[in-house]
Amino acid sequence: MKEDSVLPTPVILGIDDLRPLPGVTRIARTSREGVQLLEEHREVFVDELWLDHDLGGDDSIMPVVTLMEEAAFNGRPFRIGTVFVHSANPIGAETVVRSLTRWNYRVRRAVA
Repeated sequence: MKEDSVLPTPVILGIDDLRPLPGVTRIARTSREGVQLLEEHREVFVDELWLDHDLGGDDSIMPVVTLMEEAAFNGRPFRIGTVFVHSANPIGAETVVRSLTRWNYRVRRAVA
């Protein structure tokens, strides 16, 4: 008898202060929540990670980027299929792309 194979639900995380991000399985609205979200998924393969640079007020995605850089520096990068950077701030978005690409994360600019 053939068993029905069940495909696992993709893990798609988003960190954005405003956008609804359809398809995302969990979302964080601040950098603090974003750091916590990534730490909760430390041992899980994340299919997609969506990052916005500007997170309202003085908050930005950079604490999350720093966490990812430090993990890679320590030889334990987060296991992420693709990081999508969607931001209306082109300089901030380019900083994120450049920083994470340097640590061998697969990063793409995107429109959310």
